[in-house]
Amino acid sequence: MERKNAATMHGNALTLIGEELTAGKKAPLFTVLDSDLKEKGLDDMPAGIKVIASVPSLDTPVCDLEIKRFNKEAASLSGGVNVMFISMDLPFAQKRFCDSFGIDRVTTFSDHRDADFGVKFGVLIKELRLLSRAVFVLDRENVVRYAEYVPEVTLQPDFDAVLEAVRGLL
Repeated sequence: MERKNAATMHGNALTLIGEELTAGKKAPLFTVLDSDLKEKGLDDMPAGIKVIASVPSLDTPVCDLEIKRFNKEAASLSGGVNVMFISMDLPFAQKRFCDSFGIDRVTTFSDHRDADFGVKFGVLIKELRLLSRAVFVLDRENVVRYAEYVPEVTLQPDFDAVLEAVRGLL
């Protein structure tokens, strides 16, 4: 499924592949790679509330600020909240980025191999084969309780709304 004009980058229209997820839907199962190149699926993720952010690349100023902000916010949340970032970056680059900036409360995963997460969560940018900026909050049963597809990929998500959704599940 293609969603034309579902997002923009610097004002240029983008097509997102996959269905848009909405609150109340069960999160689809997906497969990504961890920093050791091991395949991980949603069922392999730690139990508890999940914040999943998709970003085009950690190596951009907006994504850099976003992961650092979520890393800081994760420190104030209970241990039952897992924050994950998924991008098309190679696992090596993700690990190097996190090590360089002390990102220790966010786990990164790569969707570069199959774009499985991108398609199933409706964030794969057809024109660029990158992931669009979005944030999903899943409850303990992996039901989507909050979904934000950031309309302009170069902008930050609504951090306050994400954190409010998380706190509502604690």
